[in-house]
Amino acid sequence: MGLDIDKKSAALVVIDLQRGIASADRQLAPHSAREVIDNAARIADAFRRAGMPVFLVHVMSSGPDRLNVIADDQGWGNAQMPKDWADLVPELGPKEGDIIITKRQWGAFYGTDLELQLRRRGISTIVLCGVSTNHGVESTARFAYEYGFNQVFVEDAMSSMSADMHNAAISIALKRIGRVRSTDEVLAALR
Repeated sequence: MGLDIDKKSAALVVIDLQRGIASADRQLAPHSAREVIDNAARIADAFRRAGMPVFLVHVMSSGPDRLNVIADDQGWGNAQMPKDWADLVPELGPKEGDIIITKRQWGAFYGTDLELQLRRRGISTIVLCGVSTNHGVESTARFAYEYGFNQVFVEDAMSSMSADMHNAAISIALKRIGRVRSTDEVLAALR
Protein backbone atom coordinates (compact mmCIF):
# COMPACT_ATOMS: atom_id res chain seq x y z
CA MET A 1 0.00 0.00 0.00
CA GLY A 2 1.47 3.32 -1.07
CA LEU A 3 2.15 6.30 1.12
CA ASP A 4 1.33 9.92 0.38
CA ILE A 5 2.76 12.59 2.67
CA ASP A 6 1.59 16.19 2.23
CA LYS A 7 4.75 18.23 2.72
CA LYS A 8 2.75 21.26 3.87
CA SER A 9 1.00 19.51 6.75
CA ALA A 10 3.40 16.82 7.99
CA ALA A 11 6.13 16.85 10.63
CA LEU A 12 8.65 14.34 11.93
CA VAL A 13 8.58 13.57 15.67
CA VAL A 14 11.63 11.65 16.94
CA ILE A 15 11.25 10.10 20.39
CA ASP A 16 14.11 9.72 22.90
CA LEU A 17 17.05 9.22 20.58
CA GLN A 18 19.35 10.48 23.28
CA ARG A 19 22.64 9.23 24.69
CA GLY A 20 21.20 7.60 27.80
CA ILE A 21 18.52 5.64 25.94
CA ALA A 22 19.75 4.96 22.40
CA SER A 23 23.48 4.59 22.82
CA ALA A 24 25.15 2.35 20.25
CA ASP A 25 25.92 -0.30 22.90
CA ARG A 26 22.33 -0.48 24.17
CA GLN A 27 20.67 -3.79 23.40
CA LEU A 28 17.50 -3.13 21.41
CA ALA A 29 15.38 -5.44 19.27
CA PRO A 30 14.37 -6.20 16.61
CA HIS A 31 16.40 -3.25 15.25
CA SER A 32 19.74 -2.23 16.74
CA ALA A 33 20.25 1.24 18.20
CA ARG A 34 22.63 1.96 15.30
CA GLU A 35 19.98 1.00 12.72
CA VAL A 36 17.29 3.09 14.45
CA ILE A 37 19.58 6.13 14.72
CA ASP A 38 20.76 5.85 11.11
CA ASN A 39 17.22 5.47 9.74
CA ALA A 40 15.87 8.32 11.89
CA ALA A 41 18.75 10.56 10.76
CA ARG A 42 18.04 9.76 7.09
CA ILE A 43 14.38 10.67 7.55
CA ALA A 44 15.20 13.84 9.52
CA ASP A 45 17.58 14.97 6.78
CA ALA A 46 14.88 14.38 4.14
CA PHE A 47 12.35 16.38 6.15
CA ARG A 48 14.82 19.24 6.58
CA ARG A 49 15.68 19.27 2.84
CA ALA A 50 11.94 19.48 2.08
CA GLY A 51 11.52 22.40 4.51
CA MET A 52 9.35 20.28 6.81
CA PRO A 53 9.48 20.54 10.62
CA VAL A 54 11.56 18.14 12.69
CA PHE A 55 10.68 17.74 16.36
CA LEU A 56 13.36 16.13 18.52
CA VAL A 57 11.92 14.88 21.80
CA HIS A 58 14.05 13.89 24.76
CA VAL A 59 13.20 12.97 28.30
CA MET A 60 14.69 14.64 31.35
CA SER A 61 13.22 13.40 34.55
CA SER A 62 14.73 13.54 37.99
CA GLY A 63 13.96 14.75 41.46
CA PRO A 64 10.71 16.68 41.77
CA ASP A 65 10.10 16.53 37.99
CA ARG A 66 9.91 12.75 38.03
CA LEU A 67 6.58 10.94 38.06
CA ASN A 68 6.47 8.87 41.23
CA VAL A 69 3.49 6.59 40.91
CA ILE A 70 3.15 3.37 42.84
CA ALA A 71 4.00 0.52 40.44
CA ASP A 72 5.27 -3.03 40.64
CA ASP A 73 8.23 -2.18 38.39
CA GLN A 74 9.73 1.25 38.99
CA GLY A 75 12.08 1.00 36.01
CA TRP A 76 15.12 3.08 36.80
CA GLY A 77 13.66 4.17 40.12
CA ASN A 78 15.64 7.02 41.60
CA ALA A 79 18.86 6.20 39.77
CA GLN A 80 21.17 9.15 39.16
CA MET A 81 21.67 9.61 35.42
CA PRO A 82 24.97 10.77 33.86
CA LYS A 83 25.13 14.46 32.91
CA ASP A 84 24.89 13.71 29.16
CA TRP A 85 22.06 11.18 29.56
CA ALA A 86 19.44 13.48 27.96
CA ASP A 87 21.69 14.83 25.18
CA LEU A 88 20.39 14.00 21.72
CA VAL A 89 22.52 11.60 19.71
CA PRO A 90 24.83 13.68 17.48
CA GLU A 91 23.59 12.02 14.27
CA LEU A 92 20.28 13.83 14.72
CA GLY A 93 21.48 17.23 15.70
CA PRO A 94 19.74 19.33 16.58
CA LYS A 95 20.10 21.25 13.35
CA GLU A 96 19.00 24.80 12.68
CA GLY A 97 15.20 25.05 12.67
CA ASP A 98 14.59 21.84 14.64
CA ILE A 99 12.16 22.10 17.53
CA ILE A 100 13.29 20.52 20.80
CA ILE A 101 10.62 19.13 23.11
CA THR A 102 11.56 18.15 26.66
CA LYS A 103 9.24 15.69 28.34
CA ARG A 104 9.15 14.27 31.85
CA GLN A 105 7.33 10.98 31.21
CA TRP A 106 6.84 8.43 28.43
CA GLY A 107 4.64 10.42 26.05
CA ALA A 108 5.66 13.62 24.27
CA PHE A 109 2.31 15.41 24.58
CA TYR A 110 1.43 15.47 28.28
CA GLY A 111 3.01 18.43 30.07
CA THR A 112 4.73 19.81 26.93
CA ASP A 113 3.80 22.28 24.19
CA LEU A 114 4.12 19.69 21.40
CA GLU A 115 0.45 19.89 20.40
CA LEU A 116 0.54 23.69 20.34
CA GLN A 117 3.73 23.73 18.24
CA LEU A 118 2.24 21.25 15.74
CA ARG A 119 -1.09 23.11 15.45
CA ARG A 120 0.63 26.50 14.98
CA ARG A 121 2.45 25.04 11.99
CA GLY A 122 -0.73 23.58 10.47
CA ILE A 123 0.43 20.01 11.02
CA SER A 124 -2.20 17.28 10.64
CA THR A 125 0.13 14.31 10.06
CA ILE A 126 3.04 13.23 12.21
CA VAL A 127 5.69 10.70 11.25
CA LEU A 128 6.91 8.98 14.41
CA CYS A 129 10.08 7.08 15.17
CA GLY A 130 12.41 6.48 18.10
CA VAL A 131 12.85 4.40 21.23
CA SER A 132 11.14 2.62 22.64
CA THR A 133 8.31 1.44 20.45
CA ASN A 134 6.11 0.26 23.33
CA HIS A 135 6.83 3.14 25.72
CA GLY A 136 7.67 6.58 24.34
CA VAL A 137 6.48 6.03 20.77
CA GLU A 138 3.26 4.24 21.65
CA SER A 139 2.37 6.66 24.46
CA THR A 140 2.91 9.63 22.14
CA ALA A 141 0.94 7.89 19.38
CA ARG A 142 -2.05 7.24 21.61
CA PHE A 143 -2.26 10.91 22.57
CA ALA A 144 -1.81 11.96 18.92
CA TYR A 145 -4.66 9.67 17.90
CA GLU A 146 -6.95 11.19 20.54
CA TYR A 147 -5.96 14.69 19.35
CA GLY A 148 -6.93 13.70 15.79
CA PHE A 149 -3.52 13.60 14.12
CA ASN A 150 -2.90 11.24 11.21
CA GLN A 151 0.17 9.15 11.91
CA VAL A 152 2.87 7.22 10.09
CA PHE A 153 5.07 4.90 12.16
CA VAL A 154 8.50 4.12 10.76
CA GLU A 155 8.87 0.49 11.84
CA ASP A 156 12.61 0.16 11.16
CA ALA A 157 13.40 3.53 12.79
CA MET A 158 12.06 2.38 16.15
CA SER A 159 12.85 -0.46 18.48
CA SER A 160 12.39 -1.73 22.01
CA MET A 161 14.01 -3.82 24.74
CA SER A 162 12.78 -6.97 23.00
CA ALA A 163 11.37 -7.94 19.63
CA ASP A 164 8.19 -9.14 21.36
CA MET A 165 7.60 -5.71 22.93
CA HIS A 166 8.22 -3.94 19.62
CA ASN A 167 6.06 -6.31 17.59
CA ALA A 168 3.20 -6.19 20.10
CA ALA A 169 3.11 -2.39 19.95
CA ILE A 170 3.22 -2.43 16.15
CA SER A 171 0.58 -5.12 15.63
CA ILE A 172 -1.79 -4.41 18.51
CA ALA A 173 -1.87 -0.62 18.91
CA LEU A 174 -0.04 1.26 16.19
CA LYS A 175 -1.63 -0.41 13.16
CA ARG A 176 -5.04 0.56 14.57
CA ILE A 177 -4.23 4.25 14.94
CA GLY A 178 -1.98 4.94 11.96
CA ARG A 179 0.04 3.52 9.09
CA VAL A 180 3.16 1.43 9.65
CA ARG A 181 5.81 1.89 6.97
CA SER A 182 9.55 1.43 6.42
CA THR A 183 12.22 4.11 6.20
CA ASP A 184 12.47 3.54 2.45
CA GLU A 185 8.71 3.96 2.00
CA VAL A 186 8.74 7.25 3.95
CA LEU A 187 11.75 8.53 1.99
CA ALA A 188 10.06 7.62 -1.31
CA ALA A 189 6.94 9.54 -0.26
CA LEU A 190 9.07 12.65 0.38
CA ARG A 191 10.65 12.72 -3.10
